[in-house]
Amino acid sequence: MIVYKDGSWQPIEETNVSVMDHGFLYGVGLFETFRTYNGVPFLFHDHLTRLREGLESVYIDWQESDEHLEELVTDALKKNEVTDGVIRLNVTAGISNWGLPTDTYHAPSLLLFTRPVPPVATESKGAVFLELRRNTPEGDTRLKSHHYLNNLLGKRELGARTDVEGVFLTKEGYVAEGLVSNIFWIIGDTIYTPSISTGILNGVTRKFILHLSALIGLEVKEGTFTPEEILQGDEVFITNSTQEIVRIDQLDGKVFPEGGSAWLSYLKELYKISTEQQLLSYQQVKKVEVKNGKYELISD
Repeated sequence: MIVYKDGSWQPIEETNVSVMDHGFLYGVGLFETFRTYNGVPFLFHDHLTRLREGLESVYIDWQESDEHLEELVTDALKKNEVTDGVIRLNVTAGISNWGLPTDTYHAPSLLLFTRPVPPVATESKGAVFLELRRNTPEGDTRLKSHHYLNNLLGKRELGARTDVEGVFLTKEGYVAEGLVSNIFWIIGDTIYTPSISTGILNGVTRKFILHLSALIGLEVKEGTFTPEEILQGDEVFITNSTQEIVRIDQLDGKVFPEGGSAWLSYLKELYKISTEQQLLSYQQVKKVEVKNGKYELISD
């Protein structure tokens, strides 16, 4: 793998991070993971907006332009001979003194990793509620940060299986999110998902699904829900930028038959269409129309 770090491209085996980088010493760093479709980073501007807002909240002054970052993504794909790939864009606080600073970080470090999209083994997977509870955000909201120990311990509880997603509950016992995903369920004409107030990551794909749901006439309900409530769903699914939309076929022994809700099929179809249109932001989609029996996304 050829990676980008602070102005140069190099094999990953030769890429180093200073022991005095506060991304290493104190976990002061954020990242975004997103996919490219035919060489174009999907919902790229939404990922960068979340990243910039997060970096500002942890006092990292980051001045990279969207145009330069898009050029880096294009170069990364070429250098790694990938067209449809997964990109991880990392920004750390950079080198600073030993100790907790009170000023802004002005020399952050940028790393960009690339790999092919992993093969899809199945269109659905199982899920279980984890015994380990979701930790609370260390700031006002959860950031996509280097503080990933809660997720790693949750994965240890789940084990080596890749056909099952672990689902966190909050310390109060409400449904939170998956190990690497946001979770949704549909009952009738309503789509449900835990609210950001539960301490979950506000996923870019999560926001896009809620946007699409509202456009096609689904009632959207975000809130605090018990495990018993999600088990009443007609369909359950998880989302993230790499796996897109994955149906959950059973959760803690409760089986959800395929086709329990036509709405999920609609959402998956619209998501596929949106990747073909190579959207840079979900906010470009203003309307959904049906023409000649097919969905069309109307963008600005």
